[in-house]
Amino acid sequence: MDVLLIGSGGREHALAWKIAQSPMLNRLYAAPGNPGIAECAEIVPLDVADHEAIVRFCRDKAVGLVVVGPEAPLVAGLADRLEEAGILVFGPSAAAARLEGSKAFTKDLCSRHDIPTARYKRFTDAAAAKTYLDETGYPTVIKADGLAAGKGVTIATNRAEAMAAVDGCFEGDFGGPGAEIVIEEFLEGEEASLFCLCDGNRAIVFGTAQDHKRAFDRDRGPNTGGMGAYSPALVMTERLVERAMKEIVEPTLKGMAEIGAPFRGILYAGLMLTETGPKLIEYNVRFGDPEAQVLMMRLDGDPLEAFLAAARGDVSAIAPTWSRDRALTVVMAAEGYPGAYSKGTEITKLPADDATTRIFHAGTSRDGDRLVATGGRVLNVTARGATVREAAARAYAAVEQVGWDDGFFRTDIGHRAIMVEGA
Repeated sequence: MDVLLIGSGGREHALAWKIAQSPMLNRLYAAPGNPGIAECAEIVPLDVADHEAIVRFCRDKAVGLVVVGPEAPLVAGLADRLEEAGILVFGPSAAAARLEGSKAFTKDLCSRHDIPTARYKRFTDAAAAKTYLDETGYPTVIKADGLAAGKGVTIATNRAEAMAAVDGCFEGDFGGPGAEIVIEEFLEGEEASLFCLCDGNRAIVFGTAQDHKRAFDRDRGPNTGGMGAYSPALVMTERLVERAMKEIVEPTLKGMAEIGAPFRGILYAGLMLTETGPKLIEYNVRFGDPEAQVLMMRLDGDPLEAFLAAARGDVSAIAPTWSRDRALTVVMAAEGYPGAYSKGTEITKLPADDATTRIFHAGTSRDGDRLVATGGRVLNVTARGATVREAAARAYAAVEQVGWDDGFFRTDIGHRAIMVEGA
């Protein structure tokens, strides 16, 4: 089978690397790709926003499956157009992608189906939102309604932070005119990520992970798209996974089917593990980034078989198998990220991949013979080990071998899990 992978980040590099190992694969194409993806796929010059061009390419090349990595093309309806053309696609329709594309939509769905989540209110007016905030306590959570590349969430600990967050959302940081925000109760607990392979009616667990959203050590600084992750999430016991599936994921699939928007693809539930049980923080409608990197490092089975089953609408025969190893990834980001950062700085050296350690390209390109940084998150240094501590040691040893003077990284990825292991 020939496969087209859509995307250009670290998530897509990890997916390409793993798909390339499938015995079902004939040829793997990628658009727009990156230098890392180019090592395991044929890069094709497609504009991923041009759905007709993608359909033409798939027809010309007899592509059997399209795997969509990022959320934006899904929210924009790429899966719908491919299905109309009779092309199998791994990823939800635009209607189903509202689970990520609109936080307000998801909160309302939770309310209708008694899915445990934080209390919330929706606002389309800054003044009304500020009045409401003056009536509540802190900390509180302020979210831009639409897509914001993982950065449209503010945990405000005081009035000044809250007012600035509201102004930022309504003045154009994450929306502008017509914008909407959701103000939520702040939940106490530990966060974890649960991934589910869905066919529209049923869901099977497809791994767990924990990521680190804050930019700096000890969970300080602004929220980012993710500065590192590890898998599995040790706090996600079998009992907690069962509860999350029964109380959160399964009612969500039922609710989406009832409104004529069955969900097919990967459903990524961001959870808060509270004293009363797991509660939904948010949904993503694709693999996490950088969580995909650690999941692919641990997956022993064939991802293409799983993705194809979901695209065809029947995952009942899929039983993912996982390495007993832990996997951990450290994000190397450009100085200034998640704010303004320089582009085009040179990466002069990368350590060689081996059986336990790999470098996934997240924001790189070629400038002649030079490898340069073009994104905020640039490299994902990923390793496996018998323990999280061992995986972290291998990853950080590889980080030290990277020749790039213009980046930064957290030095404490996996610290909570390491403490649990040592207890």
